[in-house]
Amino acid sequence: MKRTVAHPAEQSPSEESPRTLRRSMDARHLVMIALGGVIGSGLFLSSGYTIHQAGPLGAVIAYLLGAFVVWLVMMCLGELAVAYPVSGSLHIYAARTMGPATGFATAWMYWLCWVVALGSEFTASGILMQRWFPQVDVWVWCLVFAGVLFTLNAISARVFGETEFWFALIKVVAIVALIVLGGMAIFGFTPLSAENPGAVLFSNFTTPEGLLPAGIGGVLITSLAVFYAFSGAELVGVAAGETKDPARNIPRALRSTVVRLLVLFVCSIAVIAALLPYEQAGVTSSPFVDVFEYVGVPFAADIMNFVVITALLSVGNSGLYSCARMLFSLAEEGQAPRVFTRLTRRGIPLLALLVSLGVGLVSLISSVIAAETVYLVLVSIAGFAAVAVWISIVAAQFFHRRQFVAGGGDPATLPYRTPFYPAVPIVAFVLLTASIVAIAFDPAQAPALYFGIPFVLLCYGYFWLRYGRRGRVPAPVVNEEAPVDRRD
Repeated sequence: MKRTVAHPAEQSPSEESPRTLRRSMDARHLVMIALGGVIGSGLFLSSGYTIHQAGPLGAVIAYLLGAFVVWLVMMCLGELAVAYPVSGSLHIYAARTMGPATGFATAWMYWLCWVVALGSEFTASGILMQRWFPQVDVWVWCLVFAGVLFTLNAISARVFGETEFWFALIKVVAIVALIVLGGMAIFGFTPLSAENPGAVLFSNFTTPEGLLPAGIGGVLITSLAVFYAFSGAELVGVAAGETKDPARNIPRALRSTVVRLLVLFVCSIAVIAALLPYEQAGVTSSPFVDVFEYVGVPFAADIMNFVVITALLSVGNSGLYSCARMLFSLAEEGQAPRVFTRLTRRGIPLLALLVSLGVGLVSLISSVIAAETVYLVLVSIAGFAAVAVWISIVAAQFFHRRQFVAGGGDPATLPYRTPFYPAVPIVAFVLLTASIVAIAFDPAQAPALYFGIPFVLLCYGYFWLRYGRRGRVPAPVVNEEAPVDRRD
């Protein structure tokens, strides 16, 4: 298997030495890549519906539960990402600890998850652009945005990371503004508004039906959607192979990501729930627009239209990066055409990038011409994969630690250790599995099981027929690459 961890010197086009992915991203890039993959239309547009469905306190509880699950998964991911800091490494974890067939299924589920997301992000961005350019067709904007994201990813990993940093920063600033201005309004200060409605405090949390108007069931159903809303945080693991000093930067990025997600998501939901009656929250417009208008922000709708477009492109940017690295990693493992291992002089898997973008655009087309068949299957599998990949991560950490100890290793020598082992992976596995089972009781999400489970079985069947039950997988190695290269 070709090594992908060394940082090559500059090569001329005539040199034949193998090119490798470059370790050029810092901890701040990793944090913003993770935030970029998580913070999207689910928060800016759908959070009001979450409050409407579960009630003010119920929505806050659901997001707290979601943040707790994210913390559990990220703690497991930290140990694995430092032990195996290679690009597209989510499936590597499963392959090394549970068998190559499980790694193969994980990789293709995750790749398909982001490919489908690409099509939906482009479409949604094009629709929002029509607010300002109604005469331009949506498909034109889809192609423009696809071209922009391809260019950003094709230049270099550092350019991608830097762009994603600024994309994500715009979203974070919007959320912080909502928390600060909305928090002031809760206590009766609306400095941007001519009217002062007075302090509402948290009176909206007490509804005629009680603190939980939809009951515990409403909270649990909402929690399923919240788990999906937090998916994307695992991109830190995907980018591990292009991170400088992974043993130091990956744990820092994971801790920072969890804290920021907790503060940004939970605080913004609490502010929205306190200011907007839950029966009306997010029913006709973005709750962010409603809150900004409440505190008197001028041009609130236009500002949020810009922020949401940025959020969608940020998610698409992270998704395209993830797809390309996953294809590259599969090819490195001998489980995808070898041609996907080809890199540019700047260490970019350009063909993997092109194919991922092309399939994403095909997904977009299928959403128009085959919405009830092909696209329904793709979206269902993608939704199932969002939680299934997290299950794979926590299970891989559990078996990784067992194998490490069984081989005579001392956990104290690990550069990063998942705390409270084995409680953390076990609790995470139980909660995530329960959310998968609960999908069967929600008619709107049930197709995720109908198509997701057969897809996983198909991946296993194909792998065993094509590669045999043992497949092709190198022996487990703990933290082989992490300390070897710290050059920019």
